[in-house]
Amino acid sequence: MMTNIADEAAHLIAELLTRKYLPRTHPRVRNALSDAELFLAVEQRLAQVGLRWVDNVYADHVTLTLLPAPATRVLGEAGLDANNNLDLPRDAVALLVVVWALIVLPKRERQASRVAPEAPQNDMFAGAKPLPSARSVSPVLSYKALLEDYGNQLGKKMRLDANLKLLERHGFILRKQDDILEGPLLDVLLDYDVLAPRILNGALADVLAREQAAAQEAAAHPAPTSETE
Repeated sequence: MMTNIADEAAHLIAELLTRKYLPRTHPRVRNALSDAELFLAVEQRLAQVGLRWVDNVYADHVTLTLLPAPATRVLGEAGLDANNNLDLPRDAVALLVVVWALIVLPKRERQASRVAPEAPQNDMFAGAKPLPSARSVSPVLSYKALLEDYGNQLGKKMRLDANLKLLERHGFILRKQDDILEGPLLDVLLDYDVLAPRILNGALADVLAREQAAAQEAAAHPAPTSETE
C-alpha cells in the first residue's frame, strides 16, 4: 500500500513538473485532494526538493512553487527577484496586477456569493448553490478597452502587446482574438489574501469602483435591441 502511494505521489509530481499545471478535474489531482495520506506523501516529497503544492478552491488548476526559504536563497530578497522568477519586466508585472484585479476580484465575488453573471440579483438561494467554477464566472476583458484605459500607463500598444504575449506564455492569461481570459495560473500563483487588500485600498481602488459602477449601470439599463420586420 505504501509503495502504491509513493508511486502515485511520484507520478503526480512528475506530471506537474512536466506540464507546469494540471486541472483539478485531473484523476491524479482529484485523488490527491480527496486522499489525505496521498496528499501528505506529495507534500513531503515536494518539501524534500524545496517545492510546495499550490491550489485554492476558487481556481480550476493546481501547480507547484518554491517554499519560502529556498525561494529566498535562490531568488534573493531584493527587488523584483524576491517574487518574480519568470524574468517579467516591470511593466509586465504591472500589467499582470491590473489584469488580475479586473478578472480575479469580480470572479471571487461571484464565486463567494454563488452567483453566475446572468443570475438575478435577488436570488435568495444563491448561498446554497455549489461553488461556481472559475471558467463559468470569470470576466472576459476586451483588448481594445484595456489598451484604451491602461495603454499610456503600461507602455502603449507595442509594450502592451509584448507583455500580453509573455503573460499568455506563462499561463496567466488566455487570448481569443480580442478577448483576454483568465489563464490557469492567474488565480493560483498570485496570493489573493496579500494582493486584494493592497489593490482594494490602494491605487486601483478608484479604477475598480468605476469599473463596477459601469458594469452595474449596464446591467440595470441594457442596450435596446433593434427589431426587424
